[in-house]
Amino acid sequence: MSIGTFISFEGIDGAGKSTHIARVADLFSQAGRAVVLTREPGGTPVSEKLRELVLHEPMDPLTEALLMFAARREHLVQVIEPALVRGDVVLCDRFTDATFAYQGGGRGFDWQVLGALERMVQQRPIQDPSSVSDPHAGHDRAGGNPSLRQPDLTVWFDLDPLIAAQRLASARVPDKFESQPADFFAAVRAGYARRLAEMPSRFARIDAAQAMEAVGADVTRIVRDWLHRRAP
Repeated sequence: MSIGTFISFEGIDGAGKSTHIARVADLFSQAGRAVVLTREPGGTPVSEKLRELVLHEPMDPLTEALLMFAARREHLVQVIEPALVRGDVVLCDRFTDATFAYQGGGRGFDWQVLGALERMVQQRPIQDPSSVSDPHAGHDRAGGNPSLRQPDLTVWFDLDPLIAAQRLASARVPDKFESQPADFFAAVRAGYARRLAEMPSRFARIDAAQAMEAVGADVTRIVRDWLHRRAP
């Protein structure tokens, strides 16, 4: 079996991450790699239905966290793991770091409970070749617990919440997260920073307040440098 590549893109709404995922997809496509573009919550029919509930329905914080991880489990089983086994490149608009940032940071939900859910949902498959044959496997490759499926690289688009709010002001009708006050997003930002501190080896922080061209150049540089370091 082949070993795929899993890259996630994180940041608060308005940070511009979605705009630059296509740039990375083109980079891999030009290198002859098959690319899977996906998102969280979402990525499968079931997960997309759960996304609608999470984004638009009021609910208890534990219910919200459970739905996020339920959607993630379907996403892993149906999309991410099969793609990695095929040797594809998976580019995901948000993954588990967003749950720790939004539910753990923004909502103030128990970090340890989120960690328990993460361990339950993200165990690597027994047949996962990266656990036995990838020279980069382990804490240095995935960051954190090597028995869990984590992105190989996480690009965090870090942005002041006030700037993000200005960018989103006339973009679209906000969902229940986008309509939260600035202090909520300050806590989300702190949640991302905490995840980076816990697993620094897989994180790359980008200053998303820069001009779009500068952010794009940073994204390209980070991915290319990471691929160079990862090459045998």
